[in-house]
Amino acid sequence: MGEVTEMFGLTPSNIRYWENQFEALKPFKNKKGNRLFTKEDLETIRLIHYLVKQRGLTIKGARQKLKENREDTLNNYEIVKKLQDIRQELVEIKESLEDHDEN
Repeated sequence: MGEVTEMFGLTPSNIRYWENQFEALKPFKNKKGNRLFTKEDLETIRLIHYLVKQRGLTIKGARQKLKENREDTLNNYEIVKKLQDIRQELVEIKESLEDHDEN
C-alpha cells in the first residue's frame, strides 16, 4: 500500500475508499490483510487518479466513465500523458536556450 500511495501521491484512505467505489479495483488481500496490487490494479488507480484528480470528475462520473468506456478513457489518458511529457521537454529546451543566451 505504501508504494502505491507514494507512486500516485495519495493517502491509504483514498485507495481504500476507491476500492469501495470502483468494481474494477479489487486488490488481493493476504492473510494479514495487506493489499497486493496487480498491474491491472495499478492501471485502474492511474485512470481513477487521472479522472478524479486531473480532470475533476466526481467519483460517480469517474465510475461511469470507466464502466461505459474504459478503453477510450485509457487512450485519452495516454495521449494527455504524452502531450504533458512533450510540453515538459519543450519547457526544458526553452530554459536551456535562455540560459545559453544569457552567457
